[in-house]
Amino acid sequence: MLYILVLFSKKILSLSPNCKNKYYKNMSEEKLVRCRPCGYIMKESELGDVCPACGLPHTVFEPYREKVSAGRLKFLGLDIHPIAIHLSQTFVALIPGLIILNFLFGSWLLCDTVTTAFDNVIGFSLFVFPLTLIASFVSGIGDGYARFKTMKTPLLKKKIIYSVVILFLSGVQLAIYILTDYSHTWYLLLLSLLSLACAVKLGMMGKRLIDVIVPGTFSFAKKKPIKKPVSKSTATPKAE
Repeated sequence: MLYILVLFSKKILSLSPNCKNKYYKNMSEEKLVRCRPCGYIMKESELGDVCPACGLPHTVFEPYREKVSAGRLKFLGLDIHPIAIHLSQTFVALIPGLIILNFLFGSWLLCDTVTTAFDNVIGFSLFVFPLTLIASFVSGIGDGYARFKTMKTPLLKKKIIYSVVILFLSGVQLAIYILTDYSHTWYLLLLSLLSLACAVKLGMMGKRLIDVIVPGTFSFAKKKPIKKPVSKSTATPKAE
C-alpha cells in the first residue's frame, strides 16, 4: 500500500506543468530550455513543436542554465517532502470523513462485524496520522534548508507554526480515542476538522513555494574569526 502511495505521489508531481521536481535529478547533466512567455522549463531533448504548458511554438524557447548546485538538486529530486505530505493529507481528510459517515450511517449498520471494522479503521487512522505528520515536519525542515538555505523566512515560520498546531491536534485526538474508548466522537470530529483547516492552509502556502529555490550551493553559516588586538609589547617599532 505504501509503495502504491509513493508511486501515485510521484505521478501527481509529474503532472504539474510548473513543477521542476521531475527534472532535479538530471538538470546538471542535460541542456535545458525555458519558454519565455510562461517560464516552463524542460529538457532540450524533450522539446517538441509546441510548449507543453502554454502551447506556443517551440521558437519561443531559449537556453536555460540552472543556478543551483547538483547536490541540492539531487536531494530535492528524491521528493521526500512531497511524498510525506501526500501521506499526511490522506489521513487528515480521511479521519473527519469516516467520523461523519459513522454519524450518518452507524445506526443503520446492523452487523456488529461491520461496525467494529469501521471503528478499527478510524482508530488505525488516528494512530498513524501523527506519525505521517512527524515525517512531513522532519522532511519539510530538510526541504526548506535545501531550497532556501534557512528556515527563518516569514512564510516558512508560518508553516512551522501551523505544522506544530496540527501535530498537537492529532495528539489530542489520539489521546481522546485511547482514554475515552471512542465515546467522545463530537470532540474528535471538531478536532479533526480543525486539523483539516490547518492542512488546507499549509497546502496553500506550500503551493506558492513549490517552484521557488534560492540559487547557489548550500553551506552552513560559519562564524567569523575574532581578531585579537596586537599588544604594544609585540608591535613592531617604527623606524626613526
